[in-house]
Amino acid sequence: MPKYYDALDGVLRALADPTRRAVVERLAKSPAVVSELAAPFSMALPSFMQHLRVLEEAGLVASHKHGRVRTVSLRPGALDVLHLWLGEQRTPAEHQADRLGIHLIRSAAKED
Repeated sequence: MPKYYDALDGVLRALADPTRRAVVERLAKSPAVVSELAAPFSMALPSFMQHLRVLEEAGLVASHKHGRVRTVSLRPGALDVLHLWLGEQRTPAEHQADRLGIHLIRSAAKED
């Protein structure tokens, strides 16, 4: 099992929740203060902070406090582990599709 699987598990767990996915989508545009991030969701701030904590523990976001204002940003490269895993899964399927394509071309050529 590759070393990055623990990180992958954390990212997948964090992204399994629609609220956290929406936060990541929002942060992909630009960093935001917590109150701005929480505004679209109908939940108490402590509940929203738990979602941010999960994202931070998974390594997806980072937060910085300046005075009383906490700003959250998406960590650069945070989704790389997911991209790597998806790439590894895509490769075998693409090879199978390529082989099928070659087989179909050869079959069609034999019929002619």
